[in-house]
Amino acid sequence: MVIACPNCGAKNRVDANAARERRPVCGRCGEALPSAPAGPVTVTDANFALTVGTSPLPVLLDLWAAWCGPCRMIAPVIEALAAELNSKVLVGKLDVDANQQTAARFGVQSIPSLLILKDGREVDRIVGLQSREAILHRLQPFM
Repeated sequence: MVIACPNCGAKNRVDANAARERRPVCGRCGEALPSAPAGPVTVTDANFALTVGTSPLPVLLDLWAAWCGPCRMIAPVIEALAAELNSKVLVGKLDVDANQQTAARFGVQSIPSLLILKDGREVDRIVGLQSREAILHRLQPFM
């Protein structure tokens, strides 16, 4: 995963498993880096390439909108999966209203849509409200 240094702003690639054993430090300034997020990361048009494209882990990207009832219903499942799969899958959330370029790039027409991405490319898509078990079943081949 990539973590920005709070001191100098440098982007640091950090192995999630190694970060559990010892606290990572910035490669530029040596300052301690914050620990990996326990919840989903916020993905935007601006940070998509850095966050998703460079992730060594498969990415589960929730495309959602604040006005969408099913999106609000699946949100606790996404939060729980982010904590549960922290070292196996990077879980992100992308607001389609605020980030229309990325939503258009993937041809998203229905929300919630969950994209499973590997090396920045879509390998699977789950559309609509799904159970935790159904999402895990679809993610399993990519972990």
